[in-house]
Amino acid sequence: MTVMLGSEQLEALSVIRLSVRTDETTSPTRQREANGRSARMLNARIVGEAEDLDVSASKTTPFERPELGKWLQEPSRFDVVLWWRLDRAVRSMADMHELAKWARRYRKMLVFAEGPGGMLKLDFRNPLDPIAEIMVTLLAFAAQMEAQAIRERVKGAAEAIRAMPLRWRGARPPYGYMPGPMPDGAPGQTLVPDPDAVKVIERIIRELVENGNPTAIARGLNAEVPPIPTPRDHWAIKKGRPTGGKTGGAAYDPGTTVERFKWGASAINSLLRSPTLMGHKVHAGAPVRDANGRPVKASADPILTREEFDNIGALLGARTRDTRPATRVSTNALLLRVVFCDECGTRMYYTKAAGKRVTNIYGCRAATHGVTCGKPVSIKAEWIEDYVEREFLKVAGTWEIVETRKIAGYDPGPEINEVAAELEEHMTQSGRARSEAGRRLWQEKHDVLDARLAELETTPRRPPLEETIRTGRTYADDWRVRDSAGRRGMLLDAGVRVFVKQGRKGSRYVVDESRFEFRLGQYDDPAAVRLAEILEEENSD
Repeated sequence: MTVMLGSEQLEALSVIRLSVRTDETTSPTRQREANGRSARMLNARIVGEAEDLDVSASKTTPFERPELGKWLQEPSRFDVVLWWRLDRAVRSMADMHELAKWARRYRKMLVFAEGPGGMLKLDFRNPLDPIAEIMVTLLAFAAQMEAQAIRERVKGAAEAIRAMPLRWRGARPPYGYMPGPMPDGAPGQTLVPDPDAVKVIERIIRELVENGNPTAIARGLNAEVPPIPTPRDHWAIKKGRPTGGKTGGAAYDPGTTVERFKWGASAINSLLRSPTLMGHKVHAGAPVRDANGRPVKASADPILTREEFDNIGALLGARTRDTRPATRVSTNALLLRVVFCDECGTRMYYTKAAGKRVTNIYGCRAATHGVTCGKPVSIKAEWIEDYVEREFLKVAGTWEIVETRKIAGYDPGPEINEVAAELEEHMTQSGRARSEAGRRLWQEKHDVLDARLAELETTPRRPPLEETIRTGRTYADDWRVRDSAGRRGMLLDAGVRVFVKQGRKGSRYVVDESRFEFRLGQYDDPAAVRLAEILEEENSD
């Protein structure tokens, strides 16, 4: 089976495959060297290489692998296919059968450099040779049994690690986290916050709180240049792999391949509703629970508290029921949601100069929102922005900024609903187990969930508290260092509203501030109330 082939010059394809790119025991270099030795023993010349990294033989056939699949479609380019070991080629009898059928059809030789008896050569160039057929069957059976044993070991290890607090089993972490060392130098890995992903999550939550909805938020993330990576692309970038791939969502045709995946409302909803944000382990869509029914922690540093997670869930529910047009959240316009048309009361929107118009403007767009406006107004952006900045700082510039720190409370209600739903689902399986072990496992899970429910039902609700903190900074101080979005936030927080009236004849070329009405809706400083009263008196003269 391993004799030299004399002077006959064969052309060989060297195949490299790794299930995990970082696995040193089966490194590409080691496989390449072994294939090279086989080629020399066979008097073969290597004419090409098919390298598939991070590709599982249990999950893909040889014909489905990105590089090898291309080569197998062009059998005329080589005579021999070289692998390091059999498990680099297949992990099932079915896959081995298909590979052997291909080799028989195109009269190829399959060679495995190393194995229990040294180099193994399956020569299908002679269709009458029965030895190759027998060897294929035996080896494929052995490969399938080995793959099954590996799966069982991996499954058992994963189940054991899943029950360990803070211990992460590997693979792709939930979005917002990345693998890190276990606390106190303990063996294994845990999950720690991923700073890049946490920034995106914080942005999503901030926009949701600012009256955004999942559709509008997703649109804003996709509109960034470059676009904000989705969870799947984010992990690919972290691992140094290409982004994008085959899509499976309803937004694409089946089998579509894209360079980057896009955010969608469903992705935003799934992300914000995932218990992983609280640092909980999740398996098969449900929280992993310990013997007392409590969620098992995956991270010692969760992104959200239980209270924050529940508040976001409530906001998502409200946004889902909200049928109003989506709020635009991705803009640099200083006065979005600040400046209004005095005639119809609707917002004015920023429009950049284009075509014959050489200035940026804010204009009434009531008609596009189905509102009739008798006298739609527009104003040069520079004029109204300068006016608002001056008036705002005149009134509020000396105010001290007072921040409110919220001390989270605790309401067991949402978790009670979650555990009750999980128990209700579990109860539907009652009486179905036929074995004693199955009935015991069913009862154990029932007792765990029931114990957790009893504990939650006796846990008192703790209302949230607010603490006022004086910063020593004034509005003028912060205004100087904020960008347009930050300044807009200051105006909105202070309740600033500016209404623009129709201009008089000739006011198109000269700013006429009598058209503007500046209003403040809320005050944190008693002195500011008096300042606003003085301002109102001056404007009424």
